[in-house]
Amino acid sequence: MPAPLSESPMQLVLELPHRQALGAEDFLVSRSNAAAVEFIDSWPRWPRHAVLVTGPEGCGKSHLANVWRLKSGANTVAAPALADAAVQSLESRGALVIEDIDRGLADERTLFHLLNLAREKGHSLLLTSRAAPGEIGVAIADLRSRLRALALAKIEAPDEALLKAVLVKLFADRQLVVEPHVVAYLGLHMERSMAAASQVVTAADRLSLAKQRKVTRAIAADALSSLGRSSESD
Repeated sequence: MPAPLSESPMQLVLELPHRQALGAEDFLVSRSNAAAVEFIDSWPRWPRHAVLVTGPEGCGKSHLANVWRLKSGANTVAAPALADAAVQSLESRGALVIEDIDRGLADERTLFHLLNLAREKGHSLLLTSRAAPGEIGVAIADLRSRLRALALAKIEAPDEALLKAVLVKLFADRQLVVEPHVVAYLGLHMERSMAAASQVVTAADRLSLAKQRKVTRAIAADALSSLGRSSESD
C-alpha cells in the first residue's frame, strides 16, 4: 500500500523491498515485477531451458537480464547483431542473454539453432522483448513455434507504489527532496511508465532551476503540461 502522505518522501521508497542487483543499483520490487524477479532468481531450476522476459520500454528487462548474466556467467548479445559467435559463447559458458529480439534478428537461423542447442545440452538462454512471443515477426515457421513455447517472465506496467518510489528515487538522484503530496500528484496524473517517470522528473528539475524554486505541485503540473500530459487538479 502507498505510504500515508504524512510520511517522509524517502519512506515512499523504503516501503518497497529493495533488491540489490549484485553490486549494481537497487532494483525496486512490487506487484508489477515480482513474478519476473522470482522467476529469474529461481535459475537454474527453470522449467525450461529458455525464458523470454517481456515488458514495456524501460520497465527493467535489461536490469534483470544483467542480474542473471552476473549470476550465470553468460555473455550478452543484441538480437540485431546476432551471429555465429553466439553459438560458441553458449557452448563455452552454458548461458547466454539475447536482448531485444522484437527489434529485429540479424540471423533467425542462429536463434533457432541456439534454442535447440539449449534444449539438447541443458544450456540456459534468457531473451528480452517488448512484444509477446506471438507478436514477434520472424520468417521461419519453426522459430515462431519455438518462441511461442518459451517460458515467460512478464513485467507489467508499474503499479502506483512502484511508480511513486521510482519518482522519489529519480528526484533523489538529482539531489531534489520533493514533498509526498507532489509525488502523489504526479503518480495520479502522469502516464504509468518508467520512461514517463524519467521524463517528468527531468522536466520538473529544469523548471525548478529556471524558477529558482523547489519542486512544488505547481511546477509538477507545469512539467506534465510541457510533456503533453494531463495537469488538471485533483
